[in-house]
Amino acid sequence: MVEIESIVAFEQHLAAGKSLVNVILQGLDLTDQRRVLLNADLTGTVFLGCLLDKETLAAVGARGAMIFPPFSGLPYFPYRPQLYTPEELYAGFDPARPESYADTPDARIYAHWNSRGGAHPASMLEALAQRLHDQAISDALEEALVHEGKPRRVVAIMGGHGMLRGQPDYRSVAELARELARQGFFLVSGGGPGAMEATHLGAWFSGRSDAELDAALEVLARAPAYTHREWLSRAFEVCATWPLRDEDRLQADSLGIPTWLYGHEPPNPFATRVAKYFANSVREEGLLTIARWGVVYSPGSAGTVQEIFQDACQNHYNTVGVISPMIFLGREFWTRTRPVYPLLAQLAEGHEYARHLLLTDSQEEIVRALLDFARQLETRTPRG
Repeated sequence: MVEIESIVAFEQHLAAGKSLVNVILQGLDLTDQRRVLLNADLTGTVFLGCLLDKETLAAVGARGAMIFPPFSGLPYFPYRPQLYTPEELYAGFDPARPESYADTPDARIYAHWNSRGGAHPASMLEALAQRLHDQAISDALEEALVHEGKPRRVVAIMGGHGMLRGQPDYRSVAELARELARQGFFLVSGGGPGAMEATHLGAWFSGRSDAELDAALEVLARAPAYTHREWLSRAFEVCATWPLRDEDRLQADSLGIPTWLYGHEPPNPFATRVAKYFANSVREEGLLTIARWGVVYSPGSAGTVQEIFQDACQNHYNTVGVISPMIFLGREFWTRTRPVYPLLAQLAEGHEYARHLLLTDSQEEIVRALLDFARQLETRTPRG
């Protein structure tokens, strides 16, 4: 089925002489399209959250079109046709007044989510709206993973939200992400603070010098944790001081996948695209599934350990169709502080993914391993 997600695309579709048979119209204001719709063949046509006047609504419904009506009173749009951007989620934020975050769409949606029962919506209607929203995000996410008809080399970097700005680990993740972006990988993370923020900061600075990254790290270190009053303000200062240049935009493009389940952790503004979900289970599984070119695990706690074994399960049973690298950054951390690696290596014995495990302290070794795997993968399934 054809999906049309803007009025411009709708008009171009009609101008090309194409019908609306088996077409999905998503989130469009069609109040000025009454004549077109009443004269069209609407066999198999689906209206997702479109605005229609009462007469047209009754007419298209009587002719067999499927209609999913808009929801009222929500601070989010369940049928949204594209991913979020930091600019959209943080609209109205004033870095000089950190408390203004409470007035942003991101904060308002989180407050609404909490008031409606949080992870356990009190009403069926609210639960349905959230599920429709998350499905729309997943649909838009698939589109973001392709550039000019070719799949992006998606690599995820996982790690703890408690990793502080100014720490060596934070710098290490940022430097690794910057080099991976320069090598043509599309960086993905859980979209929050800590190691996740460092991932997108690295991608953001992929077109800039070591000195510029050093200066940005110094600015960020003034508000080390996301609980610091100026955490978000310092990030906005970095974005304003070193904005994305046109020539860097493709290379610096990255994707954050946060959730309102952890809405007390604001999404970091360095991810150029944001796929924010209500259902954390959908978000977690989806994040690991799309990282077909590999996952790098930087130091983290319970959430990161959970992701490790979710990823291991996908590789163990080959449920994604690609057995991809699982790379652990930090020998001491992953063998002594959180001794996950020895257990995972034992679990992988006799399985193909055993040869895709790597434990290292070397950024260069990580980049080399991911490039080698990308060449192998693309030899088996040529890009495009």
